[in-house]
Amino acid sequence: MIQSMTGYGKAVAELPNKKVHVEIKSLNSKALDLTMRVAPIYREKEIELRNEIAKYLERGKVDFILWVEKNVSEGNSINTAVFEGYYRQINALSEQLSIALPADWFQTILRMPDVMSTTEVEELSDEEWEAVHNAVVQAIEELVAFRKQEGQALYRKFSEKIENIGNLLSTVEPYEKERVEKIRQRIVETLEKIIGVDYDKNRLEQELIYYIEKLDINEEKQRLSNHLQYFMKTMEEGVGQGKKLGFIAQEMGREINTLGSKSNHAEMQKIVVHMKDELEQIKEQVLNVM
Repeated sequence: MIQSMTGYGKAVAELPNKKVHVEIKSLNSKALDLTMRVAPIYREKEIELRNEIAKYLERGKVDFILWVEKNVSEGNSINTAVFEGYYRQINALSEQLSIALPADWFQTILRMPDVMSTTEVEELSDEEWEAVHNAVVQAIEELVAFRKQEGQALYRKFSEKIENIGNLLSTVEPYEKERVEKIRQRIVETLEKIIGVDYDKNRLEQELIYYIEKLDINEEKQRLSNHLQYFMKTMEEGVGQGKKLGFIAQEMGREINTLGSKSNHAEMQKIVVHMKDELEQIKEQVLNVM
């Protein structure tokens, strides 16, 4: 089943003196475009984190944030000067930009860089990293679950649009037969109106057959039908089919355009316009498929 590139996940690792928050979100992109903001103590693990994310998320514009919320304890203290500096800056920005002040001043400022000072040099232990890594995996799994849910919605949408195009294609046939007869009748009537012109009816019949064959759309109908089936089959093939679905949609567009240029019939052209509208909605959404 297809997946969307849109998703969001978050998790928290509870440690004795702090909480480590992990947030990850993604939007559509042609490739994996990863932006990371990681708390200083975990930067040594940034390459490992990148590899972990790339393993699960093949494509998308991905934003990853890992930040620390420290608990006040005997082992650390509040840097009063830094705290006051943040307080004054936030007040000034609130007045300047007409933004409401935070409801919880204390927790807000405690999360800012360098507010908490510790008497010990922080080192990343294996136990702490295991807890944080588990939170990272949990956040990624939440995002993947979100992508799958969105993928199901896209699958239903695409299935509806493909069915609509197929139904519209089936309504072309009656007008196609009517069109051929109208073309034949119009040419004959035009010749009969020309006074004093004698023409070879057998030769006329041959020319009509040649002309009508040029307007034949059976091949286009068959190819479009094949593309519709191929699109549905590709959606069932699993993750990573977004680009392929985009190419199939382009081929569908070519066949629909050729149907329109060959139609030479008002009702058929209306059907082609409706097919183009359905296809355009597919093209817009297929950009979100991973």
